Amino acid sequence: MSCACLIPARGGSKRLPRKNVADFLGRPIIAYTIDAARASGLFSRIAVSTEDHEIARIARDFKAEWHERPAALAADNARLIDVCLGFLDDEERAGRRYDTLGCLLPTAPMRGADDVRAVHDLLESGACEFAMAVTTYDLPPLQALRRIPDGCLEPMWPELANLRSQDAPALYVDNGSTYFAATDALRRQQTFYGPRLRGHLMPRSRSVDIDEPFDLELARALAQRARS
Repeated sequence: MSCACLIPARGGSKRLPRKNVADFLGRPIIAYTIDAARASGLFSRIAVSTEDHEIARIARDFKAEWHERPAALAADNARLIDVCLGFLDDEERAGRRYDTLGCLLPTAPMRGADDVRAVHDLLESGACEFAMAVTTYDLPPLQALRRIPDGCLEPMWPELANLRSQDAPALYVDNGSTYFAATDALRRQQTFYGPRLRGHLMPRSRSVDIDEPFDLELARALAQRARS
């Protein structure tokens, strides 16, 4: 099957400015995702979607192609699915069609080529049309609390608040790194959370989704420890 890789990396970020090119152990953070995509050997095309010329230059330096993102899809409220579908539309107009699309987020530098292949292989097996990297929760989500209008807290799910952790079902969360979908199914469902979804489990130690300064410091510390 033909497969393309899209790495969405807009220039703006409110909580961690320039996060997609932040220094991560001496390299731009996006370089690790490009390297993982290239080392996986899966993709006929690896493109970085950005409106930012510095990010585009760095992408080319690390042997990815630049997909110029329209300004309308570079705003804070732009949806990932719209960026992906816009890329597929542009590729189709250029005469390039793909059976599957891999979307790798650049803020997950500890996801490796083996993880990319593992998520892809779930799709390749024919057992599903959507696959993503997941991890476990560090705190039980069934014990979530919400604030009500009077300022007090109440259980989100009162009937589950006293459930013992050993009695709770195994729950997983999208770790914000790696997504694959059959392109026809992606167009039809308009989401990576489609039916027949499967997940590749990654440890929490490699599942830091870098979105604010604390995440970056944590990921650096974990990566340095893994190297030592």
